[in-house]
Amino acid sequence: MTGPLHVPPPGPLPGPPPGSRPSRRSFLGLAATVPLAATGALALGAGTAHAADAAYVMGYFTESPDMLAADYGLHLAVSTDGLQWTPLNQNAPVATPTAGSLGLRDPFILRKQDGTFVVLATDLKGTDWSYVSQYIHVWDSADLRTFTGYRRMRLHDMNTHSWAPEAYWDAGRRQYGVIYSAVNSSGHNVIMVNYTTDFATASAPQVFFDPGYDVIDGDLAVGVGGVNYLYFKKNSTLVGARSSSLEPGSFTEFSTAVAHGGTEAPTLVKSLAANGVWYLWGDTWSPNGVFYAWQTSSLAAGTWTALDQRTYTQPLNSKHLTIHPITSAEYTNLIAKWGTPAWNRLKSYNYPARYVRHSDYTARIDPYAFDPYPDSQWKLVPGLADSTGVSFQSVNYPTRYLRHYDYALRLDVNDGTSVFAADATFRRTAGLANSAWASFRSYNNPTRYIRHSDYVLRIDPVSTATEQQDATFSVGY
Repeated sequence: MTGPLHVPPPGPLPGPPPGSRPSRRSFLGLAATVPLAATGALALGAGTAHAADAAYVMGYFTESPDMLAADYGLHLAVSTDGLQWTPLNQNAPVATPTAGSLGLRDPFILRKQDGTFVVLATDLKGTDWSYVSQYIHVWDSADLRTFTGYRRMRLHDMNTHSWAPEAYWDAGRRQYGVIYSAVNSSGHNVIMVNYTTDFATASAPQVFFDPGYDVIDGDLAVGVGGVNYLYFKKNSTLVGARSSSLEPGSFTEFSTAVAHGGTEAPTLVKSLAANGVWYLWGDTWSPNGVFYAWQTSSLAAGTWTALDQRTYTQPLNSKHLTIHPITSAEYTNLIAKWGTPAWNRLKSYNYPARYVRHSDYTARIDPYAFDPYPDSQWKLVPGLADSTGVSFQSVNYPTRYLRHYDYALRLDVNDGTSVFAADATFRRTAGLANSAWASFRSYNNPTRYIRHSDYVLRIDPVSTATEQQDATFSVGY
């Protein structure tokens, strides 16, 4: 087929014959990917000048282990360092598809050559990996505060999907390339490419990368030292290929694979603070819903070092992220538009994969992610016994607060007594193991701090280094 593919009126698409190919989960895992490197598309074209990038925006959708948080709309979070993230709009979606499957996965954000943004996403609501769609969702946005021109763009006419779309500016063609994963005549997923100028109509699809095995979740960093890098999912690991051009078929695998469990959805991000430092994010499907991050000072080397989970915190229930640099004004305006959460989560210092939660009204630290996820959400309110202190009000049981009883922490209904108020009040201090974190000293037992012991929370005297770590938490989202 030659010439552009014009978008026909949306309508039902034929489904695949039963048993025609295995599900995505069975052969590769779960979600697909997104992202654009900080020096990506705009590095190759003149474009419209904008203020220097100083922060980051993340796009994602949400799921949780029992699917209580499943929401297949576009969610946003912001960060000043690209590691600690603040969800916007109370972690609710800011845009939702109104055609096709009526849901999205794998959103991707690109700043176009004119300085505005385009958002792409997989047309899929839920986890039916056999769902057929030759389309992807598209929005335009001047500022990521409003989303206009919603449409679906048709990419091919094959009886398959269009997973994890990502776009980049191809200066040689003076067009945008849109890459995505689809099962072509080879019988396995390859990364395809179409070219477009308006994200409404697209050229005929071509094979962009086919190493001879299933490959999904392509993520490009364009024009880094004269080289283009493509990371993708291979056998539940993240692997890179590279090319001196952007021509279809020109990329060659080169990097050392990284993974943590079953890993997919690679996202390359250039640090705005540390010269030459790159981060590689990955989303796991086993366990489901946990982001891991790696770091390198040389994309050309193709080797990565895992980051300590203390150094980064993903938005609650986030899946398959996209990260793009933004200006300080855009960061401020996004927070002004969408607001920051009215709740917090508490991460353990020495078990950073675990968060404070209540379970059967007992306070403990458990590995993220879990359901019911609101068990880990807290409103830090002025202390019930002393407003200069702090009390922990449960989000999903708002009449209950964390209080100590026989030195154990539990979630009890506020009975209005002075004893309860004192038991439920704590003094926030600099973290005993790390002053950038936080510790909480009991109001009425001031020699004791909240700490975990065998993953259960209590108030104890703290003296040893281990006890200090047990009593140190990050207050975030």
